[in-house]
Amino acid sequence: MKLTLTCWGGVGVVTGANFLLEGDPGKFLIDCGLRQGDRFGEEENYEEFPYDPKSIKALFVTHAHMDHIGRIPKLVKDGFNGVIYSTRETRLIVPAMFEDALSLLGREARERKVDRLYNEEDVEKALSLWQEVPYQEARDLGNGLSFLLKDAGHILGSAMVLIEYGENNKKRKMLFTGDLGNSPSPLLPNTDSPEGIDYLLMESVYGDRNHESKSERDDRLKAVLEETIAKGGAVVIPAFSLERTQNILYSLNNLIEDKKILSVPVFLDSPLAIRVTEVYREEQQNFKQAIKDEINKGDDIFNFPKLELTLQNKDSLSIEKTANPKIIIAGSGMSSGGRVTRHEVDHLPDPNSTILLVGYQSVGTVGRKLQDGVKSIRLDGKDVSVRARIESIQGFSSHKDSDSLVSFVEECMSTVKKVFVAMGEPKASLFLVQKLRDNLAVDAIYAEKGKKYDLEF
Repeated sequence: MKLTLTCWGGVGVVTGANFLLEGDPGKFLIDCGLRQGDRFGEEENYEEFPYDPKSIKALFVTHAHMDHIGRIPKLVKDGFNGVIYSTRETRLIVPAMFEDALSLLGREARERKVDRLYNEEDVEKALSLWQEVPYQEARDLGNGLSFLLKDAGHILGSAMVLIEYGENNKKRKMLFTGDLGNSPSPLLPNTDSPEGIDYLLMESVYGDRNHESKSERDDRLKAVLEETIAKGGAVVIPAFSLERTQNILYSLNNLIEDKKILSVPVFLDSPLAIRVTEVYREEQQNFKQAIKDEINKGDDIFNFPKLELTLQNKDSLSIEKTANPKIIIAGSGMSSGGRVTRHEVDHLPDPNSTILLVGYQSVGTVGRKLQDGVKSIRLDGKDVSVRARIESIQGFSSHKDSDSLVSFVEECMSTVKKVFVAMGEPKASLFLVQKLRDNLAVDAIYAEKGKKYDLEF
């Protein structure tokens, strides 16, 4: 019994996850994400799918980041009518993500004078096909194939997809990791174990480097805030609306309420982040026990003195009327659009201010260029000089680092027959492949786009 794996996205790049698994039970997709770079939606996203969407029986969604879900409405528009499976928490977050995407894609379509990638009707149809599946609850899809979702610990609702296939006495298992959480997370439980699997397709965003320790991360955040506040500057934090913003709010809550930094105005300037934070509030049962204990003692972990949520654009525009020092959290996380660019235009020329990067910055994005040390950058149609301090704290990443990725594979090294490394820049993926071979002696390979891999079951 065989299945065939083909990687159609998330290969040689971090974004655009899209993996096809096919055989006698049918054709199945794992994730269908946007390829993202210096634009929210790269031109590649407008291309036809390399398979017939009408032929896909089911789509498994690992989590609600746009580079894993962003092309689902296009898949539906092009004929997909199967079932979409995810956790309940992912299903709760997805509508806000799609609503935001419609706006951003619409703006880009007008600029490029092309049709929008998909519309509201495509989103509604996609949501109508969704089914929620709890963690660890196996579902039989017929013809010897079943699946269950394991907690990836990456963001709220994130899951690894475990596919089981074969005859009763010799079933084998393949695990698709999606994105793996940087455990221990500030808010979420640790990543589930991959023990007992035969095949693994894994991410490699930080395959070639390690994060700071959690204590160093917190110390660096405190130091950056203290120093910028003391100079009378603004701290601008480009942050992903989903997970990164909630982790930053929690850290600020602790620093301010424990009087470790001076209390200054803090603006959460992202309608999407505000909506997602409300989902986090409603789904507190998914937090790790230590956080639930804090909440039960009365701590509102996403709120603190002088925090202001700016839903309306007019409120966002008025932030500049508030004198420094202040802290501004805004999207997008790679400064490739959104309200954060307005704040960067205002504060990049100020040597007393700081742009604080707290996550992965894709090649070609404004965030990556700032991280690489450019002295001038074009934003919102303006040439902006870069005199502000540019700081980067990778410990807030929601991805496992290189050593943690190796440790994850080590948990299944006695059974795993092949490890496919994807969802990373080539140098990160190739470094991790070699590290897995050298340290664990497992058969690890760098997944190639469009190549069919036969899996024995």
